[in-house]
Amino acid sequence: MIGNDIVDLALAQQESNWQRKGFLEKLFTEKEQHLILNSNNPELMVWNLWSRKEACYKIYNRASGQRVFNPIQFECEADRVVFGDNIFYTQTEITPDYVYTIALTTKKNFAAIQHLENQNNIQKANGIPNWLNTENAIVFPASISHHGRFVRVVVLG
Repeated sequence: MIGNDIVDLALAQQESNWQRKGFLEKLFTEKEQHLILNSNNPELMVWNLWSRKEACYKIYNRASGQRVFNPIQFECEADRVVFGDNIFYTQTEITPDYVYTIALTTKKNFAAIQHLENQNNIQKANGIPNWLNTENAIVFPASISHHGRFVRVVVLG
């Protein structure tokens, strides 16, 4: 299973007030809040943790069919995120413009990720994307993320 999320940092800075009362407590565990508040760049840490949680939620949603998202129940630890009995592995790219995370259920599958340039051949069932490889008619799990100026489409297969 695969999930991804991207945060346009310029747009997030315009639209989100992560410092408002209750924001951190609603979305992040005590350990994560400690990471944020003790970071050299707290705002960047907020979006790093957020993108990881969101990417993992997309996997959970695909597997369970449930659309209930409670971010505080997804806890970021090093290169993984834990949600109940579920463990998701993440890789995050941080640039001056965006924070981008890919999440998988199996660490070794990072080598099998394909980045698509567009959403051609993406099919959705109940809002969940899959990519049809037209060369061999095989369907692969896909994840689409867009925020502000950025769009990322990834496929596991």
